[in-house]
Amino acid sequence: MRKGAASLFDELLAADVAWREATRRVEALRSATRPKGKPTEAERAALVATKAELKLAEEQLEADQQRLDALLARVPNPPDPSVPDGDSDADAVEVRRVGTPRDPESAPRDHVELGGFDVERGARLSGSRFVYRMGPVALVELALYRYALDRLVGLGFVPVLPPVLVREEAMYGTGFLPTEESNIYRVEPDGLYLTGTSEVALASLHVGEVLELAELPLRYAGYSTCFRREAGAAGRDTRGIFRVHQFDKVEMFAFVEPERSVDEHEAMLAIEEELVQGLGLAYRVVNVAAGDLGAPTAKKYDIEAWIPSQRRYREITSCSNDTDYQARRLGTRVRATPGGQLRYPHTLNGTAMTARWLIALLESFQDDDGAVVVPEPLVALGAPSRVEAPER
Repeated sequence: MRKGAASLFDELLAADVAWREATRRVEALRSATRPKGKPTEAERAALVATKAELKLAEEQLEADQQRLDALLARVPNPPDPSVPDGDSDADAVEVRRVGTPRDPESAPRDHVELGGFDVERGARLSGSRFVYRMGPVALVELALYRYALDRLVGLGFVPVLPPVLVREEAMYGTGFLPTEESNIYRVEPDGLYLTGTSEVALASLHVGEVLELAELPLRYAGYSTCFRREAGAAGRDTRGIFRVHQFDKVEMFAFVEPERSVDEHEAMLAIEEELVQGLGLAYRVVNVAAGDLGAPTAKKYDIEAWIPSQRRYREITSCSNDTDYQARRLGTRVRATPGGQLRYPHTLNGTAMTARWLIALLESFQDDDGAVVVPEPLVALGAPSRVEAPER
């Protein structure tokens, strides 16, 4: 499989064979414990032995069922045929490039040098990769979230402030467990999980429900604080706020008819591009490689903004079509016609805003002295018109 799950699929097939054999054996033994007519003395003795054998067979069937369920929970959504092969961000295929990177003539300062980020005190408080954002920079970041939310609400998305602590069932239902367990914070002794995206809460909003066709599409815009352990990212992007354990995000989420999910995916991407263009950032769109997709995702676009201090494009949004993977696991269905057949809707999610945009914005719009001219759409939402950098 293009997602690197070939060995897992082989295990699943073997487990399925074992489960089927165990099921047939249990059914045969159960039938044998129901003799026709009154059994003889010899038949009663054999019946006792058969019931003991059945008990052992049922225990084996339960073990085989648990193994099969555990493997099924790890099987990823197959990638769409239009997704490129590969297993890293280097294998993503560029779709388009928009705008001209705006580099200062002098060596650009990175966002930490531009001020407003207290990394040392954040680490002293909570450990590495926790950061205070302060003063004018904090106001710019807050304006970014409102900028995205205002646009989404204007497009008909329902704004949502969701819970960030969820039960295990929600993490399994959305596909973040068991495959992403190393990146998730678990809160003991409550048995709850801190979510790394409001996608979990938004997807679970209709868990176990039957939706009516007339209700679709359902579009939500969630704003929440998110938490990720970033396991396996040691040594990468440790400076500043590019890869932190706590961040805020505005997330788009939609439930749509299966026939509409491809169009919805492109529409979500268009919204993300409109937001980036509205701030004047240079960016590119990439089609993410199959082996770099998460378990629920059939296809994903990333938008990568130009980061002057790194002199390269870096991801600031993602936009995923998860087809019916999450709806099946969460038991969310839609009735195609009144009194008619039930089917699973498709779910999609897309980043509308994260603090990573702040990196691209501050670095792209700094002048030679390091002062940042803030885009007008954010000033109109309460951000300062300029962010002065400390002297070098």
